[in-house]
Amino acid sequence: MSAAHGTSFHAPLAWLEGRWQQDVLMQAGADGHWTSLTAGQTPPPRAVRLDGPVLPTLVDAHSHAFQRAFAGLAEQRDSDSDDFWSWRDRMYGVALRVTPAQLKAIAAQLYTELLAGGYTQVCEFHYLHHREDGTPYDDEHAMAMALAEAAQEAGIGLTLLPVLYAHAGFAHRGLRETQRRFRTDAAWVWRACERINAAKLPLVRAGVAVHSLRAAHPDDVRALQALIGDSDIPIHVHVAEQMQEVHDCLAATGKRPIDFLADHGLDPRWQLVHATHSTREEIARIAASGAAVVICPGTEANLGDGQADLQGWLSAGVAMTVGSDSQATRGWVEELRWLEYGQRLGLQRRNVAAQPGRQPSTAARLFDACVAGSARAAGLPAWGLRAGARADFLVLDTTASGLAGLPDASLLDGLVFASQGQAWREVYVAGQRRALDDAGRRDRFVTAMSALWR
Repeated sequence: MSAAHGTSFHAPLAWLEGRWQQDVLMQAGADGHWTSLTAGQTPPPRAVRLDGPVLPTLVDAHSHAFQRAFAGLAEQRDSDSDDFWSWRDRMYGVALRVTPAQLKAIAAQLYTELLAGGYTQVCEFHYLHHREDGTPYDDEHAMAMALAEAAQEAGIGLTLLPVLYAHAGFAHRGLRETQRRFRTDAAWVWRACERINAAKLPLVRAGVAVHSLRAAHPDDVRALQALIGDSDIPIHVHVAEQMQEVHDCLAATGKRPIDFLADHGLDPRWQLVHATHSTREEIARIAASGAAVVICPGTEANLGDGQADLQGWLSAGVAMTVGSDSQATRGWVEELRWLEYGQRLGLQRRNVAAQPGRQPSTAARLFDACVAGSARAAGLPAWGLRAGARADFLVLDTTASGLAGLPDASLLDGLVFASQGQAWREVYVAGQRRALDDAGRRDRFVTAMSALWR
């Protein structure tokens, strides 16, 4: 079938509606979105026959692209203690030096790695806005445009989230000198969002983000909410990532962060990133609001932040996704593995996320939850192997480590809990196959890294 009329794909096996189904014919329109997916079909003569089982991809719902330049460089300790806050101070060393050209090279390599990790859309929580001295670029959105260009070069979908970042802490007005590149107010953030969406760049859209309750005080949040109005764009926020944040919020407001945030009119547009330190009462409030959570197990483990109440969020029916965050991990398989294994270690039980009688597979329950939460996190109308969603998918390699020899029914479990290395043959975005490596892109990344760490 010609590109002008779309493309037909035929999969011997595909994960549809929460289960493996055989001989699935998948029709993509000329706009790169699914028009129909039907099981039990013989392949038509001109269909693309896929050489392996097909999975939907996931949205990477939380990313700081520039931190890819810092991954692996904070794993030594020279003092008596090391935690998120000491890591953050060292990370600022990168944030204060990277240029738009370097950011583009770093992000292009990262986004290629995220494709290889099974993500085909990334939500970029973007707060690195200004020149190294804190003054605006001639184009005040130069850094955001560098990220958009990087995503288009790699061929990944991008939801840019310009961040409201106005204060250094709950009890502070204004920012520290080391945060000078981050400074924004509600009007700046909304202007950036409108510009990105008005540009109508292929595979690129924008929402907004509030860095945290310590960095955006209630009047800042209200000002942004007033500008957003009834728009259906996603709103992301870091919340309750560390216990120090909980203590500081209690001291400043008398409430815990999630409880305090819930007082500010949450709705289904809101994505609560981390939400690590929660109570069951707070979880119930979030469930009632319709807001969602974005858990980043690889980063939360790397930074020693703690473990989310996975059972609490799942039991309450709160929508959930995962994110690569600091780029310590860059694939959703490892994120889901960390998410479950952290619970097993803490609770001394197995298959914590499984739901006997409804979904006994731990991997399937976590994966389906993240597929279901992906569209809203990215500000898209639909996601996954369903009509109306973008035609993004993975073709598994059943000869890969951890998958070879498994019965079909156990492929997803084997992928999440037994696989090693690359487990898929191909990644498609909008019906087009993507390259999972690029020597020139990698060389530009190495050059940017060398300049940053010279």
